[in-house]
Amino acid sequence: MLGTAGAAGAAGLALGAAGATGYASARRPDPVTALTTVGTEAVPFHGAHQSGITTPAHARGHLVAFDLAPGAGRKEAAALLRRWSASARTLMAGGPAGGGHDIGIALDAGPSSLTVTFGFGHSFFGRTGLTARRPAALDPLPAFSADHLDPARSNGDLWIQIGSDDALVAFHALRTLQKDAGSAARVRWQMNGFNRSPGATAQPMTARNLMGQVDGTRNPKPSDPDFDQRIFVPAKAPTGTPEWMTGGSYAVVRRIRMLLDDWEELAVDQQERVIGRRKSDGAPLTGGTETTEPDLDKRGPDGDLMIPSNAHARISRPDANGGAAMLRRPFSFHDGIGADGTPDAGLLFVCWQADPLKGFVPVQRKLDRGDALSAFIRHESSGLFAVPGGARQGEYVGQPLLES
Repeated sequence: MLGTAGAAGAAGLALGAAGATGYASARRPDPVTALTTVGTEAVPFHGAHQSGITTPAHARGHLVAFDLAPGAGRKEAAALLRRWSASARTLMAGGPAGGGHDIGIALDAGPSSLTVTFGFGHSFFGRTGLTARRPAALDPLPAFSADHLDPARSNGDLWIQIGSDDALVAFHALRTLQKDAGSAARVRWQMNGFNRSPGATAQPMTARNLMGQVDGTRNPKPSDPDFDQRIFVPAKAPTGTPEWMTGGSYAVVRRIRMLLDDWEELAVDQQERVIGRRKSDGAPLTGGTETTEPDLDKRGPDGDLMIPSNAHARISRPDANGGAAMLRRPFSFHDGIGADGTPDAGLLFVCWQADPLKGFVPVQRKLDRGDALSAFIRHESSGLFAVPGGARQGEYVGQPLLES
């Protein structure tokens, strides 16, 4: 893709320069291969796990929570999940919305790696009479001292994550699912995010956040021998985990505003000490490359630790948190500029784990007590959702819960 884009760009420059001599009008530009790779990629809807968890990060995403309408219960919820699953299955394959109601936004776009992921919030089970089947791991998250949470933009009965490498495809899915909700559910909150576009770098690289830092270096990898047990609920789960969550995961969602004006006042070397890694390539301050293990005991010529004791990279390490690990799959966001000129921007943090009490919670507690990065971020909303395993052929997501 980069080679093709580079060739097109070079051709454009050459033609622009030649235009001054009249040469451009004497010849036609060479044909350029269409950049269709991103658009044609499709992610399967059916499988042991829902899509959008281990799927590579998308260029565009929408997070949206719904509350069931007053009077709606288990029956209405089952019908809604059936509609949503049918739409997700079709759209992920690159087809139009069903029922003859497609609005034509993405007719010529292809599937563009679209994924749609569904989850249930704590309140969903009370509203549907399924409290006895609510997982113990879905108990509300504890409060953290750095929280500045807006209840209106937190939690929810139902949660959907939409991801795609094309913004129109992602919006098309969002609009379709919102319309599918009909009178059964109403939007509680909705957030939009983005990442670097596929092919924007010469080789696959860890993404950067809006602070300019390489973000996600120590993420668990599917090739790790213990990946599944850290991220997905096993068939023989601990007491308090219902069978319908087999193959599922728990998503913690946090809207984290970055105080970019304050951050950008720091010199690069100061930013690096806050994080514990070089800004240029994500390598630890003790040297090497991005994947080099940091030498946490190494000191500089002044005798101070090269990676400060409160550096984010030191405090968030799994081995500093009893082995706690989670799969981070976030989006950046920018929702405009305030009257004071401050950007409303940051990270839509989404992390996945088999048990949030063993994944997110211990790490966040540690960060809450002394992370140098805390002075430059603000947690503004929060949610925890039980995301069931993938639907089998002929089933909809959540059917084992809603029809058992």
